[in-house]
Amino acid sequence: MYVNDAFGAAHRAHASTAGVAEHLPAAAGLLLEREVTTLKGIVESPERPLVVVLGGAKVSDKIALIDRFLDEADAILIGGAMCFSFFSAQGRETGDSLVEEGEGLALARRALEKAEGGARARLVLPEDLVLGKAFAADTERRELDAIDVPDGWMGLDVGPNTTDSYAREVAAAGTVFWNGPMGAFELEPFAAGTRAVAEAVAAAPGTTVVGGGDSAAAVAAFGLADEVSHMSTGGGAALELLEGKPLPGVEALDDA
Repeated sequence: MYVNDAFGAAHRAHASTAGVAEHLPAAAGLLLEREVTTLKGIVESPERPLVVVLGGAKVSDKIALIDRFLDEADAILIGGAMCFSFFSAQGRETGDSLVEEGEGLALARRALEKAEGGARARLVLPEDLVLGKAFAADTERRELDAIDVPDGWMGLDVGPNTTDSYAREVAAAGTVFWNGPMGAFELEPFAAGTRAVAEAVAAAPGTTVVGGGDSAAAVAAFGLADEVSHMSTGGGAALELLEGKPLPGVEALDDA
């Protein structure tokens, strides 16, 4: 008998996830079953409003998710370095912030056009920022009550007005999905935005689901892992499932 309980590897067609299932009776373990059921439920039967919080560095890593949730969610709240690709696409000044030139800018522009063209979800961008001179904990730090970043500075976190606004959206949600930090939370001077969102998600009365990877690491680091409804064990697998892609490790099971 073969039982797959490794959701974090279910998006890979490896010998240990899909190959062996071709030769033995194959079933899902309890964790794998819970992951798939919970994550599919976010898209197929969420309690409304459905609020999606997305951070991280690259628009290209999240564009399929943004594209799907523009059709399915009620609000998408953007944080992390990828917000600067959106700001750059809007013609804003981004200073030395990380901008995904080329494909990332084109994808950000496409998402903005879709959001403005009658998509179900509102695409919400930060309204203030925390800046640093360099990507380091001991760098000079500055709060900016705006979003145009001066030359010589880089955006490393969302500001307090943004976290307050995002916290209100999360508190009013029936379902929340969060994937990706709001800033460089591994640097303490720039961890406040991610911490505030983690606390808002933990306190939200609705169903709260945290994707794997850095967002799960942040929730655990802030001691809030037991306060959310579900914390996924798979970063890439969770994203691909929510994007609507088939997971080879799930499809190979007898009762897929």
